[in-house]
Amino acid sequence: MPAKRHNAASKAAPKPAAPSTAWNYRDVLYEVKDQVAWVTINRPRVLNAFREQTLDEMIDALRSTREDPSIVCAVVTGAGEKAFSAGGDFFAMKRLNFANASMWNDRMLGLAMTIRGLPIPVIAMVNGWCMGGGHELALWCDLVIASDNAVLGQTGAKVGACPTVGATQYLPRLLGERLAREMIFCARRFTAKEAVEVGLINKCVPQKDLVKETLKWCETMKGHSALTLRMTKRSLNFESDNLYASWQHGMELLAHVWGSDEAKEGMNAFLAGRPPNFQKFRLRAKRELDEYRRGLEKNLNEPPIMRKKAKN
Repeated sequence: MPAKRHNAASKAAPKPAAPSTAWNYRDVLYEVKDQVAWVTINRPRVLNAFREQTLDEMIDALRSTREDPSIVCAVVTGAGEKAFSAGGDFFAMKRLNFANASMWNDRMLGLAMTIRGLPIPVIAMVNGWCMGGGHELALWCDLVIASDNAVLGQTGAKVGACPTVGATQYLPRLLGERLAREMIFCARRFTAKEAVEVGLINKCVPQKDLVKETLKWCETMKGHSALTLRMTKRSLNFESDNLYASWQHGMELLAHVWGSDEAKEGMNAFLAGRPPNFQKFRLRAKRELDEYRRGLEKNLNEPPIMRKKAKN
């Protein structure tokens, strides 16, 4: 009888909760639960836009997954339902210039290389806005699942920034050259449904099912070989790893953009809630070119002594 009572009690006992571990960061929430690492940008008041400290914390959190071989995969997402990430925080980026550009660019590259270099798949779970650098963050991930309220786009041309740390490299591979150029030059946005159709993301699901559907991927991979996942990720990355030189090239281009008059105008206009006036820079460039041409007609490209000799 005691044995039977023991068995009945065992069946009725609730299943113990799976252990979870959390770390303390300021801009990021990080938790490991059920062998899944969750990295959440926790700046919902600014649509999860990131600054330097955010990038540092994400790199640190993702690298820490290497210390626990039981982790199956990582999920990167944004807090709240309004945004995955709106990209770089303009209050951070407007302080950048050529002299300090590496302080931002190296962090962006560091996060990208961390995600691509991890031996586990990294899933971007996209909710709401996924724009600019936030969209590049999703591009770095292995899989992308989005809620039906998600909007993905590249806004650099509208604010005087350049998406050269992933977007210019990967979008042509995903969308083809023509559509990639349209997305970047025209700042075209895609709904989650459209993004699936053009191959920009893997899956679009109702917002209420986003976490549940993401966990299905995680559960599926739990039953798969960790060694196979690691080696096939490395192999799948091989061809695009050859684009590394273009990343360095892109960061150098971006260094010249930070602090430029056009970047300042674009970001200040955005923060002020007004349309940017980029036309004034085209007109200024035309005036400068016209002045240069007039100088050629007047032989101002030679020393004064030579001009005097020509008159005589």
